[in-house]
Parts: sequence; structure tokens; C-alpha cells
Amino acid sequence: MSNDAPVLVRRYYDALDAHEYGELETILAPSFVQHRPDRTFEGRDAFVVFMRDERPTTDTRHELLEVVGTDDHVTARGRLLDGEAEPLFEFADCFAVADGRITRLDTYTR
Repeated sequence: MSNDAPVLVRRYYDALDAHEYGELETILAPSFVQHRPDRTFEGRDAFVVFMRDERPTTDTRHELLEVVGTDDHVTARGRLLDGEAEPLFEFADCFAVADGRITRLDTYTR
């Protein structure tokens, strides 16, 4: 089993939390798709634009409780914290990885 995909997923959260959108672009495949309870993003550019310019709350941090997977599928479980380190919600993210990039992300929240 390769450890590259779980490391890539951790880089994804680090880039989001640090607002490093150039790094985020290198992690995501151009055809990246995210499905989440409130919307779907088709394409890396749409996702990065939303995260950089349109998301309602930017002072957040992902607290990862578990990251497990193989070289092509990774699941991360954790909590999204606000700027005061208070939990906003819990999540489970299921990633698909190919050719060293994240191609798909299915997000589940509660």
C-alpha cells in the first residue's frame, strides 16, 4: 500500500486552512469534482474560486481525527472548527486519487 494518497489528502486540508490556493490547484486534477450536501462543484477552477472568493466563512480549520486509505481512495474524518476553535460540524470526506492528484471528493456532514 502506498502512503502517497493519504499524504496528498493531508496536503489538501493544509492548503485550504492556510488559504494557499496555488498549492490547492496543484493537488487537484483539472477535472476535479466535489459533491457535498449543499452543492456540487464541477472542475478544479470552480472549486478554487469558491474557496478563495465566495465561501461564507473563511476563518476555519480542519481538525482531522482519522485519515485512512489506499493509493487511489482515501477517507478522512474530522471536524471543521471556527476561528475560536469551536466545532461547526463533523465531516467525512471520501477522496478518489489518480496520477498523484485528487480527482473526486464526496463530502458528508452532520
